[in-house]
Amino acid sequence: MAEPVTVALFPGQGSLTPAAREAVAEHRPDLLERVCALVGEDPFERAGESTRFAQPAIFCASLAGWGSVDQRELLAVTGHSLGELTALAAAGALDEGDALELVVLRGRLMDEAAAGGAPGGMLAVLGSTPEAAGDLAAEHGVAVANDNAPGQVVLSGDRDRLKEAARAARERGVRTMRLDVAGAFHSPAMAPAETPFLDVLRTVDVHEPRIPVCSSSSPGLFADVPLQLARALTRPVRFRETVEALHRFGATRFVDVGPGDVLARLVTRILPAATVVTLEDLHGLAA
Repeated sequence: MAEPVTVALFPGQGSLTPAAREAVAEHRPDLLERVCALVGEDPFERAGESTRFAQPAIFCASLAGWGSVDQRELLAVTGHSLGELTALAAAGALDEGDALELVVLRGRLMDEAAAGGAPGGMLAVLGSTPEAAGDLAAEHGVAVANDNAPGQVVLSGDRDRLKEAARAARERGVRTMRLDVAGAFHSPAMAPAETPFLDVLRTVDVHEPRIPVCSSSSPGLFADVPLQLARALTRPVRFRETVEALHRFGATRFVDVGPGDVLARLVTRILPAATVVTLEDLHGLAA
């Protein structure tokens, strides 16, 4: 049997699609019922309002799609931000029920941290190098939140400071785009969420995964799941480095489990020669 070369990718915020709820209702009605009970209402109906609704909705949509992936082909799984939790659940390192409760808690804690501080946000810096984007962040007192792909780095922090950073970038001929989020995620602004999240994470059973799980906040296999998941709230997502590391370990094919195709598009930019597929592609092949 040939060595596995495929990595399954689980997205974070910004990936939800209009068809996501319908897919969960069709493929995982049990999961839809559980998430509605935990959140207290249907998170899909309010996912555009707040991270406390968006995160559980995305988690459920990803797990609904996971059943379409041939796990025998997988070298590893990884996730972007929230997607790390989904990847751990998919690989069996976390019980699905525990992971869902953690996602609901994560969304609530991050929402509360965002509401409790100065107005924050996130800014995509496009067409620049990670080093230049890092310099821009340091100059204006904001943080690098995501190193997503060549030419796409996201900054996070105080909204007014991000405006100043955007102005400075324009003066240097660098394009920026404000992200439609209600908080300075993956920055020190999320510090109030870190300790309470870790306290709960330490009470959850972590199992040996069926498939290797790579962290995207500290590229490499998870070593201390609770600590790494908690620290990830205030640390950058290093997705580009994670994909490059997986490629060095033999990955040449990447499956974006969805919802959406955000990670598929990022991988195409990171590794132009790699085979990148979405669930829609898989369903088309099976038709």
